Amino acid sequence: MGFKTTLQKVGVDKLIEYAYKDPETSLPKIMDWADKFSGGEFPSQRKAIREAIENKDHPYHEFILHMLRDTDPNVMKTLITNFFINANLIGWPKQEKLRKEYGCNIPWAILLDPTSACNLHCTGCWAAEYGNKLNLTFDEIDSIITQGKELGIYMYIYTGGEPMVRKADLIKICEKHDDCLFLTFTNGTLIDEAFADEMLRVGNFIPAISLEGDQGDTDSRRGDGVYQKVQNAMKIMRERRLPYGISSCYTSVNYKSITSDEYYQSLIDMGAFFIWYFHYMPVGNDAAPELLPNPEQREWVYHRIRKLRAEKPLFAMDFQHDAEYVGGCIAGGKRYLHINANGDVDPCVFIHYSNANIREMSLLDALRSPIFMAYHDNMPFNDNMLRPCPMLENPEFLRKMVAETGAHSTDPMSPESVEHLCAKCDQYAAHWKGKADELWQAECAQRPELADIADRERKNTRGEEK
Repeated sequence: MGFKTTLQKVGVDKLIEYAYKDPETSLPKIMDWADKFSGGEFPSQRKAIREAIENKDHPYHEFILHMLRDTDPNVMKTLITNFFINANLIGWPKQEKLRKEYGCNIPWAILLDPTSACNLHCTGCWAAEYGNKLNLTFDEIDSIITQGKELGIYMYIYTGGEPMVRKADLIKICEKHDDCLFLTFTNGTLIDEAFADEMLRVGNFIPAISLEGDQGDTDSRRGDGVYQKVQNAMKIMRERRLPYGISSCYTSVNYKSITSDEYYQSLIDMGAFFIWYFHYMPVGNDAAPELLPNPEQREWVYHRIRKLRAEKPLFAMDFQHDAEYVGGCIAGGKRYLHINANGDVDPCVFIHYSNANIREMSLLDALRSPIFMAYHDNMPFNDNMLRPCPMLENPEFLRKMVAETGAHSTDPMSPESVEHLCAKCDQYAAHWKGKADELWQAECAQRPELADIADRERKNTRGEEK
């Protein structure tokens, strides 16, 4: 009996009930059960989880207890069912099958903008250029998710604009697609007690709240009073035992403050479950290239995030430096795609060029459109996993793909030419190359299996190996 079948047969609700009674005693026994019925699947993951559970000095021992202690049991049941079973154990094999069948990328997650409207105007944010009148209708969002599930996709992430402008529709979607997990990147200022009660009721909606550092850093970019509003939103969610995370964008200005011990510990103290670290992207005609970190600043971030997540109980993802774990760039439908509030299907939330619109074609046809196939056929864009992006670190690729596919700018308010965008990245890419190569060579020396990760990924993408 496979791990998936056994887990479904035993029942997530029974496991959750058992885990909550006495975590210190029950969790090791649950891992014994997982090892017995895993069929050899996920060996490294099971080993890491067991070590964290059994070693009280392990930094993630407290994190696991925090997850149980501070998450409502019904919410935990929903998250485990929708994330581990639906999005991974069920969804991933189906995606793999369809990738081979259709010869294109099939994503693990879909990012979509319910609206272009936002109640803030943050410095350097391209979303503000979209205006505030574009929306995906409820039926369009419903259709995207329905089509996505047919492809094995159960993970959906809202961006914007400010998704919370569409609170009522987002909850209705959670209700209709209760087998999916929904995460939203949000400024957090619109989360109130009434909406938190709705989140608790549906159980499959998780906010990732944007912070730029402390109160001074956050308010300077997002506006006076935003930091305190965010603090209030997190207090409301903690009271209801709702999980939430943080999203932080590092720039040449704040790179030290948001990777400091003090900032990281403050997130733990706030009760956050995870943090996404994003590199500033100079997207849009009103972008601020001076916010791009220089090579030394970026190296600082690279080392600091790895140190922090190895030592402190908070799950951290470094979007620009963790490509080694996913074989390079994950855009273009390889692991995700982006649909804006105008229906345009973009290869990346940061790269707004496309030939596809969800109002004119199916999701599968969008994945087989010229720009998406260009991603599929050219990935990975660099053998160095610290230089994954076809825009930021390899702008020659983005220029080539847009030109050859005839993709157009999908910014409806202030279209930006690919040359204008890439010109802001050329010097950055050249300067980062030397430092990135030095860091990658050091990594490969410690872990030789990384040396041919790009070749393995190319073969796998093209169906040349299992």
